[in-house]
Amino acid sequence: MTETKPFCISKQAVWDAWKLVRANQGACGVDGQSIADFEKNLKGNLYKLWNRMSSGSYLPPPVRLVNIPKSGGGGERTLGIPTVADRVAQMVAKLYLEPLVEPIFHNDSYGYRPGKSALDAVGQARQRCWRNDWVLDLDIKGFFDNIDHSLMMHAVRKHTDCPWLLLYIERWLKASAIDSEGHMVCRDRGTPQGGVVSPLLANIFLHHVFDQWMAEQFPHIPFERYADDIVVHCKSKAQSQFIRQKIEERLKTCKLAAHPEKTKIVYCKDEDRCGNHEHESFDFLGYTFRPRCAKNRRGKFFVSFLPAISNKAAKSVRAEMRSWRVPLRSDKSLEDIARMFRAQLSGWLAYYGKFYPSGLYPTWRTFNRRLVRWAQKKYKRYRHQRKATHWLRRIARREPQLFPHWKIGVIP
Repeated sequence: MTETKPFCISKQAVWDAWKLVRANQGACGVDGQSIADFEKNLKGNLYKLWNRMSSGSYLPPPVRLVNIPKSGGGGERTLGIPTVADRVAQMVAKLYLEPLVEPIFHNDSYGYRPGKSALDAVGQARQRCWRNDWVLDLDIKGFFDNIDHSLMMHAVRKHTDCPWLLLYIERWLKASAIDSEGHMVCRDRGTPQGGVVSPLLANIFLHHVFDQWMAEQFPHIPFERYADDIVVHCKSKAQSQFIRQKIEERLKTCKLAAHPEKTKIVYCKDEDRCGNHEHESFDFLGYTFRPRCAKNRRGKFFVSFLPAISNKAAKSVRAEMRSWRVPLRSDKSLEDIARMFRAQLSGWLAYYGKFYPSGLYPTWRTFNRRLVRWAQKKYKRYRHQRKATHWLRRIARREPQLFPHWKIGVIP
């Protein structure tokens, strides 16, 4: 006898969603169930999830609220961690919805999109800062916490009339949360960061609130948007002030607001742009854009408006390096240390070393000093700093591939 369900959701879709969730790993939700625990009864758990989603009886459990520090010590960010089963359910929805909306998204929307990255956004912003004298550095106040649910559903309905998708998205938006003290928190607005489908919903919302509106109202004003981080390029200060006013009015219409202190107009000062302004730098995706010394193809030095790793990002990287406690790992060999931390170091080099890589050199030197201290503690004959430094320098020249930053010449 064929099993009939109100909603047509295939078992293959649930299986594909599970494979992606398993690959992403992630923390436990309110039920304390890990990926490994879920996998112990994988067939039963996936069947139960498919059965409930197909019948319309699936009710998302509360998300677990976790506060994590923002980079650079700028307060805390609240993440909502769904259960493993709920992450699979959200992935089913994402796999269905993403192909419908992805083709219509704006080219200058970069966040959480296939084939686009934060570095693409930084590179595009760098090019446009050279061509435009002014930037509006836009910060939406508490974006993920303040999305209006009715407006969100209105935006989603522009792209699909699928009954089960609309039903579950609305339930995910309204799902309660449990804080660190075990108290239930009801939500009447916002979408929790940390959910699988939340970034896609945020992109859909801001596509209509900002991207499409900008394309219609100001088609010649370029911008880059990565989730709710937005940079708008203008030709003059007057134009940037006008655009700021219009964007703030638009956000207010959509029940959002620009942060009054973090939103600012920035002058992209370089060698050819004279005069001063209150703001001559801005941060975007871990990079600080400001006037910097550069060298042209003929070897001549000049001042250009360029991105390099921000102080906040560098401080965060150095804090993580300290947490590794390298000088205390005297039981490990140099090869062991390289193997333990190579992936993280390579990731930082690939991201923060993409633009103005010398901005990262002080951070690499910090790590080299920690290696010197490790050598001093591990080997009695190198307990003097100078001897330990010379020993590591010889190794770095002989085996530069041992650490990623050694390969680019930043050796002890």
